[in-house]
Amino acid sequence: MSLEQEDEAQPERLLRGSDAGAYFIEPNVRFWINERQSFIQRFLQWTELLDPTNVFISVESIENLRQLLCTNEYASRSALEDQRIQEAWKRSLSTVHPDSSNLIPNLFRPAAFLPFVVPAVFFSMMPPKGIKSMILPKVYLYGYLTAFSITNGNRSYTCHTLERSFLGLAAFASSSFFGLMPNFIQMKFASNTFFMKRILPVAIQAQVSAMNVLTCRSLETANGIAVMDKEGHVLGYSRIAGEKAVRETAVSRGVLVGTSAVIPEVFTYFFKRTPFLLTNAGSLWIWKLACTVGSMGLMLPISFSLFPQIGRIQCSHLEEDIQSLTEETELFYHRGL
Repeated sequence: MSLEQEDEAQPERLLRGSDAGAYFIEPNVRFWINERQSFIQRFLQWTELLDPTNVFISVESIENLRQLLCTNEYASRSALEDQRIQEAWKRSLSTVHPDSSNLIPNLFRPAAFLPFVVPAVFFSMMPPKGIKSMILPKVYLYGYLTAFSITNGNRSYTCHTLERSFLGLAAFASSSFFGLMPNFIQMKFASNTFFMKRILPVAIQAQVSAMNVLTCRSLETANGIAVMDKEGHVLGYSRIAGEKAVRETAVSRGVLVGTSAVIPEVFTYFFKRTPFLLTNAGSLWIWKLACTVGSMGLMLPISFSLFPQIGRIQCSHLEEDIQSLTEETELFYHRGL
């Protein structure tokens, strides 16, 4: 089943509001616009949203919690003190797409990123013992990253399902090929230098992960994404905002994958020189796996927090047709993950 088909299989909207004729403003969008959070506040917020239990929460529970948000006027600051409201926001922000109001598939929710990507990063940085051990981790890694980026990207622009599918396939194929380049280079030149074995693979993996986002979400820069006022009303569709959203997400993804890969390599380099390893040679892979889990577990909320989920852009920087529609100096757009 394609990503588009999965979206269609979800309820049409998790919540349209009590008045079907009223203009619906997604509660998640209202939350991110109203909460002008600093980096530290966003980091703390994401540590809660990445709770693994958010992967398994049922549709019925999400609907009930979002109904609670709407009946409390989108949870004003005074209501945020209520524990039930805080729990409702936690579940809503981590399971519902803010751009489409559809339920995010379980495998591609933010909380599912860590358990699915850690094994791929770990095995992709291990010395290959054959063609399969060299290719499969990279194929799995970039396959998941492609699907995650498309699922959590913008849905406000219009495009054909086939067009998005082909673009995702192209992003996956090109990322897998370029991600394997360090392995091909090592096989060709049989180099065992620290740069060729450690530094080059990490650098390429970080860049390819960023390029993966740029490629699979390039339709956002071509067609434009929705820009909103402070009330959440869509004013138009901007290619400039689309470029900014995709660029910020690409930087976030490159920092996440690159840092999560380089930290275990650095620690492993020094760990190999300790007396403990001489008597416990089999502990090396356990140590490296623990470092990979720890580094990615720390970097995931950091990378998601580098830029706001609902970004801000000066109206004067947007297209002239959008500037003519409002007197607001600052507009908002959905960045995606």
